[in-house]
Amino acid sequence: MLRASGRALHEAYDTALLDLDGVVYVGGEAVEHAVPSLRAARDGGMRLAYVTNNAARTPETVAEHLTGLGVPADPADVVTSAQAVARVIAERVPRGAAVLCVGAEGLRAALAERGLRAVESADDDPAAVVQGYGGPDLAWGRLAEAALAVGRGVPWYASNTDLTIPGARGIAPGNGAAVEVVRIATRWMREPPEPVVAGKPLPPMHRETILRTGAERPLVVGDRLDTDIEGAHAGEVDSLLVLTGVTDAAQLLAAGPRHRPTYVAADLRGLLTPQPEVTGDAERGFRCGGWTAAARGGALALEGDGERLDGLRALCGAAWTAADGGTATGGGTDAGGGTDADAGKALARLGL
Repeated sequence: MLRASGRALHEAYDTALLDLDGVVYVGGEAVEHAVPSLRAARDGGMRLAYVTNNAARTPETVAEHLTGLGVPADPADVVTSAQAVARVIAERVPRGAAVLCVGAEGLRAALAERGLRAVESADDDPAAVVQGYGGPDLAWGRLAEAALAVGRGVPWYASNTDLTIPGARGIAPGNGAAVEVVRIATRWMREPPEPVVAGKPLPPMHRETILRTGAERPLVVGDRLDTDIEGAHAGEVDSLLVLTGVTDAAQLLAAGPRHRPTYVAADLRGLLTPQPEVTGDAERGFRCGGWTAAARGGALALEGDGERLDGLRALCGAAWTAADGGTATGGGTDAGGGTDADAGKALARLGL
């Protein structure tokens, strides 16, 4: 089940490891309530670190953007998947080696930080190929160069494999979609290669974050179950899911054990408040605030009134316990539970 916290999260944890896209901003504009919430958390003693799978921008550019939104940030507060993958490559190739870079300035800068030399062509004798999100203007020819080099046996790396990225106009293709292009183009090989991936939810990103922030009691804050929350599980740290990005309430109810957050909030105001307790069991139902939820006969039922996030928390208890065979402690699969027959009605009642 979701856990309770009697203290506000910004007091219970020393560092917030914040995703950016869908958490702090969407399409470059601040998410509602994000700026005052982050300022209040920082003023209350919590360190803010911005941890993103988006490899396109440099930490300096990200920090400048955040400061422009009203959240003072230094480049040292920003950790990107470009930095994580550059460290992985630098540990495997000689210093000064050529790396075929398919991405934007953030990836090139991260390679340079590790003493690696970005090149443009498969004919430049690269020691590695690396892909990172290149933005909407990524040229098709760059993917062709990557496919040619990988087809010649050059080791292949990716900053991350997020298939999508949220934007002001909706959900757009992410770096994972570009990685799939190269994968498809190299299927002809006897043993089709797979890239070494560094970004969330994999360990290299967590290692990079801890090395750069020195966090002792970190709280991962994100909007994606398959990167932010799964990454928190992989790093064995607590997490807060905010519903301002990719994940909606229905997807949260269907989450398997490694995709379940420690806490859930509507937005970053959740950092500033205690987290309520969910009580009960499969027989009596699960209660949070004024709501009671139960899963019976493959359907979710919700009764009561009060704060709508409390209703969602109660529903999580019921849905997850049913998915795990009636136990609230986990052990099920990531396939979700068969409890969604009436989930739409319950969520509609909550306005979610």
